[in-house]
Amino acid sequence: QVQLVESGGGLVQPGGSLRLSCAASGVTFGSYTMAWYRQVPGKERELVATITTTGGSTTYADSVKGRFTISRDNAKKTVYLHMNSLKPEDTAVYYCERPLVFAQFKEWGQGTQVTVSS
Repeated sequence: QVQLVESGGGLVQPGGSLRLSCAASGVTFGSYTMAWYRQVPGKERELVATITTTGGSTTYADSVKGRFTISRDNAKKTVYLHMNSLKPEDTAVYYCERPLVFAQFKEWGQGTQVTVSS
């Protein structure tokens, strides 16, 4: 059974930084492109960033480009999201999952809340 556990969220002031972590189990982690998503209540889940199996290629939503960096450690089965220059509009629950897996096979975790506020 696939399990993805997100952590590292919290309350931060505008302009601050956070590092999110997503630990995977029950999956051949190194075989999957991984991604971070975020969701605000009442809105659809948004794809924030992706990283290929070896970390050789990454993509970002325009809204976070230049501020967020996705990385992974396959030995630790963990994917990270380094967030800098945070803005209030980055406030959301952040989740990790495998973007290329069909929806019915996705295993969403509880996510981690990020709140950017002064």
